Formats: sequence, structure tokens, C-alpha cells
Amino acid sequence: MGIVNRHQLILEKLQEDGSVKIKELSDSLDVSGVTIRKDLKLLEEKNLLFKTSGGASLSNPYMNERPIIEKAGLNSEEKEKIAKAALSLIGETDSIILGSGTTVYQLARLLRPQKPITVITPAVNVTLELCNRPNIEIVQLGGIIRPNSSSVYGSTAEKTLEDISSGILFLGVGGIDLDFGLSITSLNESTLNKKMIDSAQVLVVLADSSKFGKRGLGRVCNLDQVQYIITDKKVPPGIVKALREKDINVIIAE
Repeated sequence: MGIVNRHQLILEKLQEDGSVKIKELSDSLDVSGVTIRKDLKLLEEKNLLFKTSGGASLSNPYMNERPIIEKAGLNSEEKEKIAKAALSLIGETDSIILGSGTTVYQLARLLRPQKPITVITPAVNVTLELCNRPNIEIVQLGGIIRPNSSSVYGSTAEKTLEDISSGILFLGVGGIDLDFGLSITSLNESTLNKKMIDSAQVLVVLADSSKFGKRGLGRVCNLDQVQYIITDKKVPPGIVKALREKDINVIIAE
């Protein structure tokens, strides 16, 4: 197989799955790993992919910290659709945890329960959105506030969560990687997110398609701890297939 055909197949695989592995490409294209590495280097120089450890990604897999105001304007239409889809999972649950993040905040904006519900949250903007709404009791976790997320972190919030058992955790993340799992840019918040996962019976991840194939500094959990991921229709079908093979319920918000 010539180099042009090889590159075309590599790019087609990337479009399908969002990422590729050197070993898998080497086996399927019947060439050495050295050849694949050279191919990936050439394609990266043409700005067609990003090289990663052991493979390549369609988008830059490493996240940068951004202010919450800037993040709120990114993929806003997709985030609202994801939030609407998340509402149907609440059902008769009498308590939920709402994490930080702009997609979870969209869920808070839409939340208007007909029956009383308790909302536990580290996010100050979520509390401000919900504090005067009927049928909602707020448990605001305390701690140090991070301006970039409007969320608290620290031992005070973590200790409060030790005495809480909630039905569903709706969690926003910075990255979803099939190998690395869920991650965010802050180590402090990743520790709090782990505590929230321990306090909930069901973990629902709200993430638009730009979060897939990304890694942040702080890992939150492995994918085997996730029951649901709600995302938009732009996520590569290969990633959806891989997640469902891990027994994760993937909901595509329309």
C-alpha cells in the first residue's frame, strides 16, 4: 500500500473513531510501527491530526484552563440540548448532586420539579440560580471558591459529602478519554468530584462532543464507574460504540 492510500485510511479511521493507536494501525495496514509513526508525524506537520502517546487524535487531547464566562459561550446550543435530555433521568429521585461546569449549569436553569427535591452542589452559580425556585431545597457545599469554575473545593466540602447519600450525580468534565477516563484541569476539584461520585448511586456525565479524546491534569474516575453519558450528535460514532461496549448508556441529545 502506498503512502497516500495509507494516509487516507488513517484519516478516515480518525474521522470514525476520533483517535487511533499505532499498534492497531500497524496491524490493520500491515506495516511496521516505525512507518506508522512517520506517517503520523507527516500528517501532524500538515495540521491534520495531533500526535499522542501511542497514537493520534483528531483534536488536541490536552486541555487548557479557561474562565467560566468564556466556556459558557462554547457549544451553547449543544449544551442546552444535553441539559434537556438530562431532565428525563431525574424521574422520582428525591435528591441529586449537581457538579460544576457550564453544561450542568444549563440543567440547573431548566430544573423546575413538580415535587420537592434536594439539590446538593459545590457550584455557587447553581445555588444562585435555584435558591428561590419552588420545590427545591439547596445544600451548598462550603470551601474555597475557584473563580474559573465558580465552584468550591477543599476538606469542608469533602467532609460534608461523607454524610450524604444521593440518587444521581450530574457531572461536567473537561475530558473523556477511553483509556484515561474522566478528567478536569484542576487537581483540587478532581478530588471533590471523586467524593461526589462516592456519595451518589448513579453517575451521569454531561459532556458535549468537544470533550471526547481530551485529557486534563486531574483524573476524576475510570469509565467503569459511569452509568450514563449524555452528549450531542457530533461525537464520533466509533467512540459511542466503544463506550456502549463498556456498558455505558450513551444518550445522544437531539
